[in-house]
Amino acid sequence: MKHPIVICGAGIVGLSSALALARRGQRVTLLAPPATVPAASPDTYHPRVYAISPSSQRFLAELGVWDAMPAARITPVQAMEIYGDADGRVDLNAWQAAQPQLAWIVESGEIERVLLQAVRMVGISWLPERCVGYRPGAVQTAAGEWIEAELFVGADGAASPLRTAAGMPHTSVPYDDTGLVVHLDAERAHHGTAFQWFRDDGVLALLPLPDTADGPQVSMVWSMHNAQAQALQTLAPEEQSAQLEQMLAHAAQGRLGRLRVRSKLHAFALTLDQARMTAPGIALAGDAAHRVHPLAGQGLNLGLGDVEALSRIVAEREPYREAGDARVLRRYQRARAESVLAMRMATDGLHRLFGARTAPLAWLRNAGMRWVDAAPLLKRYLIDGASRN
Repeated sequence: MKHPIVICGAGIVGLSSALALARRGQRVTLLAPPATVPAASPDTYHPRVYAISPSSQRFLAELGVWDAMPAARITPVQAMEIYGDADGRVDLNAWQAAQPQLAWIVESGEIERVLLQAVRMVGISWLPERCVGYRPGAVQTAAGEWIEAELFVGADGAASPLRTAAGMPHTSVPYDDTGLVVHLDAERAHHGTAFQWFRDDGVLALLPLPDTADGPQVSMVWSMHNAQAQALQTLAPEEQSAQLEQMLAHAAQGRLGRLRVRSKLHAFALTLDQARMTAPGIALAGDAAHRVHPLAGQGLNLGLGDVEALSRIVAEREPYREAGDARVLRRYQRARAESVLAMRMATDGLHRLFGARTAPLAWLRNAGMRWVDAAPLLKRYLIDGASRN
């Protein structure tokens, strides 16, 4: 039997792809190992959190999953403070662009849990297998079965077995950085503000989370140079926490008072990845198609933008075209090209700009930040741009 659309992967991008296509009247099958997300316990938060942009929030609301997430576990971001490596500073506020929020901080686990519930309620077919091979028009599962489809959607992550099996072009350029993630108790309230520091040792971000029984809480995302990150990771847990708290006291300049480690430290390699988003009968979405530096917090928003575009274009195709028709896939490729390229250039450009140590560039980037902070119209442009995928 030939399936109309098979989606490989059951993370946020895969589940939202299945739901978005099904809600537009498409017959969809998920191909991924069984997935479960346990209910969250009070005061315990998933280690990975995302900054959901206004356009992504609207898309999740259209899918019917936004309101299903507990409001108490979602933190609106109403302001952002960005600090350069000298006297540069930019303050962004939602009111500057006539928006209620700049973004919302949401746990990965909460989004996945609600998407899983929605997929099951809609009754989307699920094959609990893993893709291990590919031939034109069909994928092979780990059980040795070949599955045919008009269109395969690769939403199976940065390592994408479908992309690899199909031999689709892919480049991955490592940054000399490691992403470190941990939740922190803060001495002072964050008031719905996100903070970011561009420093000699990388980019530090503190994202607001709901208060716990211990008081205010933030999530740390520190893109730290590999050598320093590796040295921190080799320490025993208590020594590691003490060292990290000492580093934060200096890096965060006391903005939120004393910061204490409240969760396990997680680490992941940072790379700049790009793949060709389509091949005959295949469309890639999310990390399978592209990865950017996390300094702008736009990775998932780009992925949800892929999902929205793909589901719309596939559903609006001419009745005589299959879902994997070459012209349909070209429309998808064109629809996403500008947004993906712009975000790739912006994040990589900022990383390189602040990574340069020459005095003229250091003066220029901090002067530029001061200039931006004094230009309300430019601030509105930046906020509007970040609000779209």
